[in-house]
Amino acid sequence: MFWQAKMIGRQTVNEKKTALVTGASRGIGSTIAQRLADEFFVVGTATTDAGAAAISELLGENGTGIVMRIDDDVSVKTAYEWMADTHNMPLVVVNNAGITRDNLLLRMKEEEWLSVVDTNLNGLYRIVKPALRSMIKARWGRLVNVSSVVAQMGNPGQSNYVASKAGIEGFTRALAQEVASRNITVNAIAPGFIETDMTAKLTDDQVQQMLARIPLQRMGTTLEVAHAVSFLVSDQASYITGVTLSVNGGLHMS
Repeated sequence: MFWQAKMIGRQTVNEKKTALVTGASRGIGSTIAQRLADEFFVVGTATTDAGAAAISELLGENGTGIVMRIDDDVSVKTAYEWMADTHNMPLVVVNNAGITRDNLLLRMKEEEWLSVVDTNLNGLYRIVKPALRSMIKARWGRLVNVSSVVAQMGNPGQSNYVASKAGIEGFTRALAQEVASRNITVNAIAPGFIETDMTAKLTDDQVQQMLARIPLQRMGTTLEVAHAVSFLVSDQASYITGVTLSVNGGLHMS
């Protein structure tokens, strides 16, 4: 089974630059989509019709939701064809979508390794390559790739996830050098311990153990991550490229 991009909402060309945010139905991605909607027409992706509809309702006239899977070539191609027909092609791309399949490596099934790498890392390739053509033609573009603090410090039981996120940071540095002459910046952000639905499921003991390692002694918010993304796609950050910006309260300093 493959997923096709589906438009939820109106099909009109918008005068604003288009920003594509993957994994925008909840958590960090949802807040990023809302934050960027102040300046761009945002196309947010989800893996279900319900998720896409929720994005459309959230963004209103400033964006729309589509169904797209970044681990599926046909789904990504269909999404870009839809954007080309109904909106401007994205000149801002935020690669936020990703999955985890946690397990100790000795117990990790091949599917657990391959699915994480194919979604988190190969998905980056699928999304970025077609977007670059429009950016190069426009001689302007902003790419922001969402990594993680664990890419820099490691985490037991997440060798697949850590490898994929470390790959994202290397990809960011290499691509930044390839496209800088076309006025395209490529950066990454590495969030730390952020208040989301996922962290809400942790026990009080788990939360306290993590907070004890964070110099600022609190979790971050999705809005603080979104502000970092908003800065990196703004004109104020036009001389910043190839950088991984840590948003982790000092959990890891490099």
